[in-house]
Amino acid sequence: MAGVTDRPFRQLCRQLGAGLAVSEMVTSDTRLWGSRKSRFRLDHCGEMAPVSVQIAGGDPERMAEATRENVRRGAQIIDINMGCPAKKVCKKAAGSALLRDEKLVADILQAVVQSASVPVTLKIRTGWCPDFRNGTTIAKMAEDAGIAALAVHGRTRACGYRGEAEFDTIADIVSRVKIPVFANGDITSADRAREVLDYTGAAAVMIGRAAQGRPWIFREIAHFLATGERLPEPTLDEVRKILLTHLGELHRFYGELMGVRIARKHVGWYLKTLANSESFRKTFFQIENAEVQNASVHEWFERRITRGAQAA
Repeated sequence: MAGVTDRPFRQLCRQLGAGLAVSEMVTSDTRLWGSRKSRFRLDHCGEMAPVSVQIAGGDPERMAEATRENVRRGAQIIDINMGCPAKKVCKKAAGSALLRDEKLVADILQAVVQSASVPVTLKIRTGWCPDFRNGTTIAKMAEDAGIAALAVHGRTRACGYRGEAEFDTIADIVSRVKIPVFANGDITSADRAREVLDYTGAAAVMIGRAAQGRPWIFREIAHFLATGERLPEPTLDEVRKILLTHLGELHRFYGELMGVRIARKHVGWYLKTLANSESFRKTFFQIENAEVQNASVHEWFERRITRGAQAA
């Protein structure tokens, strides 16, 4: 997820139980890689293996070039984005817009797989619109092209993130291909992960928006799938430690100016999971200093922990 799954967040998710964390979407046009945004997205220094880099574009030759260059820079998996529904991506005939052109999909898959010396994975949606669900056709093309694994979001591009994800198409895909399929969409708990896996027969689940502000969801799911036991919710003190660690990594990675600004949205997501946090969230968004951000988070949690202890 562009703007969310940067290196600090990926590392945190891996530490909290994610089996794999894919990079933010990077344009396949290597001429644009000199921009500040692309430089951060292409930074995988010290990242836990395997390093999976997601590329997006609509030109097979550029996708092949981006594949070779990312592998040269250390990518251990190349992930092709054919699932992003964002208008600015689809306008460039990339992301889920590609699902309308099966010939172009085939050309891109072939170009990337042939250019890669590492496994190539693919992320798609169930189709372009509810009347044109061709996810199963694309999945068979992917398997034939040599794609190693396939992630499928249970909505069409036209659906965006509206309504509930449907898993019938994913179950159909699983039944028709031999490569691993990862089910994605509206998986917000360990119980839901178990239900989706049982219903679709998928090899794994992929978590996106549900990890924003709750990165410990990965360990909850992993533990439940392995043992059948539900982990308790993290304590306020543990949430504070996770959040402060995340803040520190954001400040170090981006530098204070950018780090402070980017930290606001992440802290906002954490606070949305906690009751009576709106006032502090508004205050936090006004802070311009990294040290003050850290101190304010520590103090806010400390007050809540103390009140809880006194009430008990």
